[in-house]
Amino acid sequence: MGVMDRFLGASSAVTTVANAATGMAEVFRENSTRRMELDEEAYARAMAQLTAEFAAQPGGWFDGLMNGLNRLPRPVMTLGTVALFVYAMVEPVGFGLRMQNLNLVPEPLWWLLGAIISFYFGAREAHYFRTRPRITTTVPTPPTAQGPMTAPDDDFADNAALRDWAASRAGT
Repeated sequence: MGVMDRFLGASSAVTTVANAATGMAEVFRENSTRRMELDEEAYARAMAQLTAEFAAQPGGWFDGLMNGLNRLPRPVMTLGTVALFVYAMVEPVGFGLRMQNLNLVPEPLWWLLGAIISFYFGAREAHYFRTRPRITTTVPTPPTAQGPMTAPDDDFADNAALRDWAASRAGT
């Protein structure tokens, strides 16, 4: 290629015209390769920031205590419910007495407890609902519902076999 450039003597002119055409094209349509490079750089910076932010830092006894307390509500509620069933089977009279006492708790207090539990678990569920992957599936309609199967001409402009197939399908 270098020999041809020297032989023709037009390499700098061709390069200048090509650069001008590229610059003009990028005015109307962004450079896809540059966009991918910028997206990759942004992703790498975000991952570096996330890694630095959540890097393991030595914590004190208070941090460990708070982390442990934050992990307790779900297991305690689950094990407490199972314990109530066990208690009802082991000592039915005592369980019945305590359930009658629970009936004496005022209704607004039950509403408050329900709101606290709903917000705790609802916020957690909403977080997972917002961050779940979106999977959409479309079910293709059968060819009989669409009428005869035809192929659009635009998609097969560069494929002679598909063009012939589309023409044969259109004739039937």
